[in-house]
Amino acid sequence: MTRSIYVGAWRVDLDVRPGVRSPFGGAALARVIAAALDAVPAPGPASIGLVLSDDAELAALNAEHMGVTGPTDVLSFPLLPPEAFGEGVPFPDEPRPPRTRLHLGDIVVSVERAIDQAESGRGGHTGNVRWSAADELRLLVTHGALHVCGWDHAEAAEEAAMRALEQRLLG
Repeated sequence: MTRSIYVGAWRVDLDVRPGVRSPFGGAALARVIAAALDAVPAPGPASIGLVLSDDAELAALNAEHMGVTGPTDVLSFPLLPPEAFGEGVPFPDEPRPPRTRLHLGDIVVSVERAIDQAESGRGGHTGNVRWSAADELRLLVTHGALHVCGWDHAEAAEEAAMRALEQRLLG
């Protein structure tokens, strides 16, 4: 079942899969996403989907969309091009029905993987951070939101900028 959580100009459509228990509350995760969308900045008002799932679903999505075998911690599915985000970018002018929002994309996180990475000291994207599962989940959700907004880490400079913004947002 999906629950919509409103934070400022953003609606976060949260779907927690059956059997998944999050170490961090839905409203708090929505605030994490809103902070990332505000920082980029994203065109708004808009919506974004957040699915809290497990390794099995992430492995299936990883194989289908990335061609990679095995689970991953987070996948993002952006719907807008990267140039749709940033200071001075006008809100898209395409007509929409009243009281609707532009949908930016979706984030799918393996809570199972977040807990495992945090508890085993393989968290923090560097693979050597031991912290709470809630902190790891916050990082993964922030990371996923930035990917939806066109941020990437394929090149060293991009990675440095993305990691710096993540650290600032997680403060």
